[in-house]
Amino acid sequence: MTSTDQDRWRRVKERLRSELGDDVFTSWFGRMELETATNGVLRLSVPTRFLRNWIQSHYSERVLGKWQEEEPAITRLELIVRSATIKLPAAKPKAPEPLAPSREARDGVAVNGGDRASVPFLTVHEALGGSPLDPRLTFETFIIGRSNTLAHAAAKQVATSRRGEPLMFNPLYTHAAVGLGKTHLLQAITWAGNNTGDRKMLYLTAERFMYGFVSALRTQSTLAFKEAVRAIDVLVIDDLQFLQGRSTQAEFCHTLNALIDAGRQVVIASDRPPADLESLDDRVRSRLAGGLVVEIGSLGEELRLEILKSRIAAARIHHPGFEVPAPVLAFIAKSVTHNGRDLEGAVNRLLAHSKLTGQPVTLEMAEREMRDLIRPAEPKRVRIEDIQRIVARQYNVSRADLLSSRRTANVVRPRQVAMYLAKVLTLRSLPEIGRRFGGRDHTTVLHAVRKIENLAGNDSAFAEEIEALKRQLQD
Repeated sequence: MTSTDQDRWRRVKERLRSELGDDVFTSWFGRMELETATNGVLRLSVPTRFLRNWIQSHYSERVLGKWQEEEPAITRLELIVRSATIKLPAAKPKAPEPLAPSREARDGVAVNGGDRASVPFLTVHEALGGSPLDPRLTFETFIIGRSNTLAHAAAKQVATSRRGEPLMFNPLYTHAAVGLGKTHLLQAITWAGNNTGDRKMLYLTAERFMYGFVSALRTQSTLAFKEAVRAIDVLVIDDLQFLQGRSTQAEFCHTLNALIDAGRQVVIASDRPPADLESLDDRVRSRLAGGLVVEIGSLGEELRLEILKSRIAAARIHHPGFEVPAPVLAFIAKSVTHNGRDLEGAVNRLLAHSKLTGQPVTLEMAEREMRDLIRPAEPKRVRIEDIQRIVARQYNVSRADLLSSRRTANVVRPRQVAMYLAKVLTLRSLPEIGRRFGGRDHTTVLHAVRKIENLAGNDSAFAEEIEALKRQLQD
């Protein structure tokens, strides 16, 4: 690399800074370095894959154009990640196998992760590190029943909207228990939107959102991260209940507000309604509740039967001899009631038995194989908010008292009772129960549980009082 190349690079950067402004330039190009400019190829490097992907998707043509103003002989831009570049001893080069030119090569721009082979064109979803999409989870494969009709219709409306059209409801918030179709609908929205090509769609799990934000903090590219996510037309967030961390939740709050205020669509799924997401800021929960909140109910027997037929038809594409008699289907639909994943597991067991033993599927075999999937009916789902409300009413205090830091006896005992009931009637962990009782430590919850257990063991009247509260919550 010559001093002339470095002079050209300085002039290119100055023009980029002048056009884009200091903040944007520093975020995207502040740590970009010139590697080589030879044989018609300009090779630049950045420290992270995220920066490489975003620059490739949004600024590559601009950078190439600026360099061509300095040196017209350069016809292609190659971006690499410095951490992925490994210096090897010189060796005799091997002639590469001929490859069909990629889209980047045809456009005069290539993306590279440390070597010279072009990779397929990165969509916006991939460039931003979107969570993996399952090609099976589309609207065409989603089975509609009484419990999910509204959620399906709302998702379809979001997916078929066009850029510039007024949003019917924003955000769209879907909640349901595990295995009832939330993720299927969210990925179906993303697939449908990506196929139309009219809007930028991004599907992220809450875990992936946290990872992206923390990585941006670590690499000092938070401005780039914010600009990238907030430029999306439709942001789809799955499993919001797993969003943790004060700074991450604050960033999600700002992102949510920025997208909605800009008229961008937000779609969210969780295992509980917004009011139950106690770990989130009140402003976020209020904003989520201000859109359309839809619950997907449990699967009815008729819907379970249709899901089974659909899964068996899909399996038969690869295994033409796979047959399941109608009585077997009816038995599974009636007996395996928990969720759609159990139904899929049931089909897989039937298929494995049929293929591995060569024996036909029979009702006797199905009864034997499905034994552990046949679960007792679930008790009523008790929410921590219900516990707090009923306990507060029972002991003539307010819910705010239970969440406060007050230590008076008339508040401490009801608070301990509520924590105890939350532990024995819900599946929430001690740390989560503590967070939902005013941000208390898990050891405080454990102390409350042990205290109430001891009191109930030594005082029969108090034990009956606790049992009465349990019955009231479970009825």
